[in-house]
Amino acid sequence: MKTVAILSVLLLAGCASQSHKQANNQQQTPLTKAPPHKVAQAWSLFTEDAAHNYGIDQKLVDAIISVESGGNPTVVSKSNAIGLMQIKASTAGREVYRVQGRHGQPTNSELRDPVKNINIGTAYLKILQEQPLAGIRNPETLRYATIVSYANGAGALLRTFSRDRDRAIAMINAMTPEEFYQHVQNKHPAAQAPRYLWKVTTAYRTI
Repeated sequence: MKTVAILSVLLLAGCASQSHKQANNQQQTPLTKAPPHKVAQAWSLFTEDAAHNYGIDQKLVDAIISVESGGNPTVVSKSNAIGLMQIKASTAGREVYRVQGRHGQPTNSELRDPVKNINIGTAYLKILQEQPLAGIRNPETLRYATIVSYANGAGALLRTFSRDRDRAIAMINAMTPEEFYQHVQNKHPAAQAPRYLWKVTTAYRTI
């Protein structure tokens, strides 16, 4: 099984260096429509390493990859989100560089590299959990909050509770995970946020 996973990784990693035109032709690679557990299996060598380094749940990283790119490292969105974890260089990429004491932001070439993309995406998850979402006590609630914040920003989520971060965190801690999940479904201003939370959570549960 490990041999199959390694071969899948090498085959897909080879696609990452192709031109944008070629990348568009790779949209229908086998992993693009693969079930979450197959995507997770293909990239587990890299996600395990990154998750361990940053103290992040590997299944969460795998689930985000499954939903964001279907495991295809060549995907580029209309908003220029790139690669496996669909990272925007000017937002998440720049923030990771800032926290790591580096100047500027990742290049498109870096974000097309599966190892670097996973590393930057996982580092960003860590930043979300240690900074804007710090203080959320229930691990399941924190996972839900991280998922929503990854796609739509932590600020937008916290403002659905209060403009004061500490008060927002306290209100979240007064909820059960199920109540928090329902709050996102009913109150988040971004129309795609509830569906994104559902999709990543569903993928997480099937990995």
